[in-house]
Amino acid sequence: MTETTLEKNLFSRIFTTLKQAIKGDESFDYTSGSIKKGVILLAIPMVLEMLMESVFALVDLYFVGHLEQSSYAIQAVGLTESVITIVYSIAIGISMAATAVVARRIGEKDPVAAAKAGMQAIIIAFVINTIISIFGFIYAKDILLFMGASVEAAEYGLNFTRIMIGGSLCIMLLFLINGIFRGAGNAAIAMKSLWLANICNIILCPILINGFGPIPAFGLMGAAMATTIGRSIGVLYQLYHLFNGRGILKIIPSYFIPDLEQIKALVKIAAPGVLQFVIASCSWIFLAQLVATTGGDHGSAGYQTALRIMMFFILPAWGLSNAAATLVGQNLGAKKIERAEKSVFTTAKYNVIFMAIITVITLIFSRSLISFFTNDLIIQKIAVEALQTMCLGYVFYGIGMVLINTFNGAGDTWTPTMINFFGFWLFQIPLAYLLSKYYKMGPTGVFIAIPIAETAITLASIVLYKRGKWKRIKV
Repeated sequence: MTETTLEKNLFSRIFTTLKQAIKGDESFDYTSGSIKKGVILLAIPMVLEMLMESVFALVDLYFVGHLEQSSYAIQAVGLTESVITIVYSIAIGISMAATAVVARRIGEKDPVAAAKAGMQAIIIAFVINTIISIFGFIYAKDILLFMGASVEAAEYGLNFTRIMIGGSLCIMLLFLINGIFRGAGNAAIAMKSLWLANICNIILCPILINGFGPIPAFGLMGAAMATTIGRSIGVLYQLYHLFNGRGILKIIPSYFIPDLEQIKALVKIAAPGVLQFVIASCSWIFLAQLVATTGGDHGSAGYQTALRIMMFFILPAWGLSNAAATLVGQNLGAKKIERAEKSVFTTAKYNVIFMAIITVITLIFSRSLISFFTNDLIIQKIAVEALQTMCLGYVFYGIGMVLINTFNGAGDTWTPTMINFFGFWLFQIPLAYLLSKYYKMGPTGVFIAIPIAETAITLASIVLYKRGKWKRIKV
């Protein structure tokens, strides 16, 4: 066979795999097929899915960063997003439980049990988020003030915060239903729902913020309206694919009748999962408050700008690491522990390469990236410092994400919960406080504490992964 023919065959295989990943291929068996191909089939749509989630924040940041009172607007968006990370935490925790159980049932070749578990998870999410939405809508201003916003910034961002938290059910359902699809091995549907939601947001943002024809300019509030409408459309797309009966999960109305035993089983897995992400979210909230109180409106706006750009790079890496959760869950269900371990190693290798490239890009182009989102020179200076400091831990973030998803995919949700508790609350927060307040470093101390703590968390995760408790968990 000639070299040219070999190259054509290689290109053909790559193209076919990419096409399968984007289109979605539920016929691929993740418990017996090529591990590399399995990682690619899962990772490509998951990376694109998370890329779209990160674009949500950047689109809002771009348009509100060019409003007249940009320091107030950016601060309101950033602080609200920091609080909404609690909603993300609950959504990811429940989603992670759904992914683990659905993946395990699919690995056991029991799609009916997988479908029932997914629907019970939706019931749990709906009940929890109703309480959060009501509380957030009523106490929106108090939340912003608690986060360190000035009175002026809190007044300016009040309606934005009300809409974002009040409409957070669409955030929770978007994450949860995508987790159900990922557990079933159909990451492409999850990706497409985020693409649709994001396209709607990109179209609606400039229209609702700046006005268009008969549509008035809503300013900052328009950004919240666009984001909530876009995500709601994404959820409707997910629901359509859940109920059309063409996928591996066949949903019927009776699956929505509360099953207390199934709910208890899901809560048992989800509770520490929610807790682990709430612990991390509360840490980020504390850091945001610390920056706001030591750096003022411009310091807070600079940090929030850098954080949004950092998330733009981090979320795709999280998407790639999600492949480990599905592969581990399905292979443990099929009693193939060695395949589960190989899946973790392969996913981690790809994530390290990705994050190393992103580190170099961030260090070289940070100023150009920041200046695109804000014209304020003071905000730019602080944001560049924050981004260049935080990116030094990217490679460790990449490894840590894979290991966290490995534990969660196996149903071992307590291990990463304890890692997060010690890493964030007993190490990162005290370190950030010590550097920023005691040593008078201000926001710079917070920026330094972030990569140090994330590196320590990853090292602890490696030690606990090697102990192998995650291989013996029953779900």
